[in-house]
Amino acid sequence: MAGLMALGREFAKFGTVGVLGIFVNFGVFNLCRGITGLPVVRCSVIATVVAIAFNYLGLRHFTYRDRDKGHRSREVLLFAGFSVIGLIIENGVLYVATYGFGWDTPFQSNLFKFLGIGTATLFRFWSYRAWVFRALPGHDPRRPAPAHGEPSNSTSNPAAYQPETTAPPQ
Repeated sequence: MAGLMALGREFAKFGTVGVLGIFVNFGVFNLCRGITGLPVVRCSVIATVVAIAFNYLGLRHFTYRDRDKGHRSREVLLFAGFSVIGLIIENGVLYVATYGFGWDTPFQSNLFKFLGIGTATLFRFWSYRAWVFRALPGHDPRRPAPAHGEPSNSTSNPAAYQPETTAPPQ
């Protein structure tokens, strides 16, 4: 039960960042459509890239701030790779609606962009959680991360993560 509660809290934090990212995504999308005259899917890709950057910052520093930070380049590469797959899912829905069915009014474009975001979000939640922002060994999601300056915080006390020896000295 505690694991399910922790997953619920994690999903709520992920959702908070995601909702803010949706506002960024739609804001950039509609601004781009309104002032540039670029094709709808191109505006959507631009908006998705801006939202991905926003979401990375939110996920790293809010949702998964207590997760492993030791392999940042690996994390960024995985995040970018899974985000590109999410971008293809999200904008593929819009592409099919726009060019496959001719549904390209502003309302229809926003509706199918929203459906694409929803579909891609399911993939992103799974992939980011499973591959990008992995839990540290022994991580207890029910306990909040130690604050900077606390003895158990490895950035303020590197000895906090040194393995303890259990064998008596000889």
